[in-house]
Amino acid sequence: MSGGRARIGVLVVAYNAISTLARTIDRIPPEMMAKLDGVFVFDDHSSDNTYEAALEYRRTSGLDKLSVFHNERNLRYGGNQKRGFRYAVDQGYDIVVLLHGDGQYAPEVMADLVAPVERGEADLTMGSRMMPGCRPLKGGMPLYKFVGNKILTSFENAMLGTRLAEFHSGYRAYNCHALAKLPLDRCSDEWHFDTEIIIHLLAAGYRVTETPIPTYYGDEICRVNGLAYAYRCCEAVAKYRLHQVGLIRSEAFDLGK
Repeated sequence: MSGGRARIGVLVVAYNAISTLARTIDRIPPEMMAKLDGVFVFDDHSSDNTYEAALEYRRTSGLDKLSVFHNERNLRYGGNQKRGFRYAVDQGYDIVVLLHGDGQYAPEVMADLVAPVERGEADLTMGSRMMPGCRPLKGGMPLYKFVGNKILTSFENAMLGTRLAEFHSGYRAYNCHALAKLPLDRCSDEWHFDTEIIIHLLAAGYRVTETPIPTYYGDEICRVNGLAYAYRCCEAVAKYRLHQVGLIRSEAFDLGK
């Protein structure tokens, strides 16, 4: 980033994360936490008192830079991100890190995600578990997810002309000034929001890069219907490509309007 020190925030998306949320925030390294201007938890109408637990954590931890929000209805994964990103933009952040409250992604390497955006080299850094040297299977990634990730990413790269190691990491650092210019409402509220926002960034000419992250699969509950997710991701990139060459008109990707 240029023009002085970047204001950095962390958006923690949470749903029924009462057992993992506090531990996840605690894992942010002290030197990274000192750089952060804010950590904001958006609880997506959990049924397990995640919101109340987050408020209690703020009180007992003394973490003044922590803010906690509760959606009055379940906005779904993509919808919750949209609300959090709008908050980050409205509050004047320069960079926002997307962190899942279930602890699946490593807060310990957050600085690696932030650095390319902070240096002005990228508008989105994705934490990739599939880059050379990473060992996702050793980290507990199920074989079917590993294979599915590889197949889906290959198809998406072919459709979009990219060379990403994976499209399906939810650990990311965004340039808020780029987010402010995207029509986020045209992206899905569902899990494939993560793919659609990559498409929007690429279509607008923004820079996307990756950095390796460790893989960790614990006892968190997977809430994604894998087959439906794969279909929606393929549908999104295919629609964008067909729209791009003029064979169909897709309002979601009609980014000139």
